[in-house]
Amino acid sequence: MDGNNRWAKQRVLSGIAGHKAGVERLRDMLEGCRECNVDVLTVFAFSSENWNRPSAEVRGLMSLFEHYLVGEAKRLKKENVRLRVIGDRNKFDKKLVKSIEKAELLTIGGKQTFNIAADYGGRWDIVNAAKRIAASVKDEGLDIDTIDEELFSTHTALADLPPVDLLIRTGGESRVSNFLLWQLAYSELYFSDLLWPDFDREALKVAINDFAARERRFGLTSEQLCHVSGKVLDHQKGPSRA
Repeated sequence: MDGNNRWAKQRVLSGIAGHKAGVERLRDMLEGCRECNVDVLTVFAFSSENWNRPSAEVRGLMSLFEHYLVGEAKRLKKENVRLRVIGDRNKFDKKLVKSIEKAELLTIGGKQTFNIAADYGGRWDIVNAAKRIAASVKDEGLDIDTIDEELFSTHTALADLPPVDLLIRTGGESRVSNFLLWQLAYSELYFSDLLWPDFDREALKVAINDFAARERRFGLTSEQLCHVSGKVLDHQKGPSRA
């Protein structure tokens, strides 16, 4: 979600005002995802590198984050949305960690999943998964020959969720910036020039329609994909004809 600061500067507002506008946009995105039958939304709220920003901005972001958690948890539960926070919580103060845990506990069981990546980095996620596997090798006698991509994926932050279909990057930037590096291997990428506070529900639908028009081959040729898809359709039609 890039462009909060630039959006604020264009309006002669403080940086925190831009971040507040960005938080407000999340409500619209969740509703838009519901309308488009998107079951999982993951947003990059605060990266591992963002700790290097001016201290006043970091404090403001942490305060805004806690305020959002406290204020939105009940609404998310009512809307049947499960909230999760992924990332390293060691640098957060105890009050914020408690707010995270309370919000996650309150929304358990929600049909739609809303992940907030905070103090998260794709490289951190990969290293963390490697550490967990190494611990299993050391302490539980895990055979290293059993370690493959599927096993590795089970130790990442989004292990229990489907692969990421679409990455949307706002703010005119054309890079993934250390976000979900493992999970984005076969994702479609969509870059928008809109600053995040201006990226509304209609812009989301444009991105999703663009995604829907793409051919996802996953290493196959178009001919192979048509052949495989045809078999899948025939299999699905069989029982219904019976």
